[in-house]
Amino acid sequence: MIKLMLAAVLTVTLLHAEKIHVNKNDRCLIRQFKVAKYPQWVAKVVTVQNKNVYFSSPKSMFEYLFGASRWPELGALNRNDMKSILVTDFKTGHAIDATRAYYVYGSNQVSPGGDDLVPFASKSDAEDFMKRRHGARVLSFSKITPALVNLINGRI
Repeated sequence: MIKLMLAAVLTVTLLHAEKIHVNKNDRCLIRQFKVAKYPQWVAKVVTVQNKNVYFSSPKSMFEYLFGASRWPELGALNRNDMKSILVTDFKTGHAIDATRAYYVYGSNQVSPGGDDLVPFASKSDAEDFMKRRHGARVLSFSKITPALVNLINGRI
């Protein structure tokens, strides 16, 4: 009975899982890439003013999160001004809550912007990927710092 219930929940979850929808001309705020070219890396912030802000990767999204006040025209000066923060699960391609994701740091997988943080919905998926792709560690959202993003960008 429990297996049947779990299978039903998994089926419903998969049927309702969606990708981050982008238009062909939507650009990354930070790197100005057209994000539709790299769907496995897309991240998105929705502000309290319902403005969609797209990113070519989680690294770019974190650059924005750590310096949102640099873009006052978007109306999101800090995390309290953001309705949702989404990343693309690297395993499934589905949109996931960035604040609940697990990120692999130091792997040999690169995004359009170079070295990056590879997001996963589950810690076990992140750990499996880390082992296969020679990652250094798995980090939760709260463990990612401006210093780490600067390191990944080669600024340290």
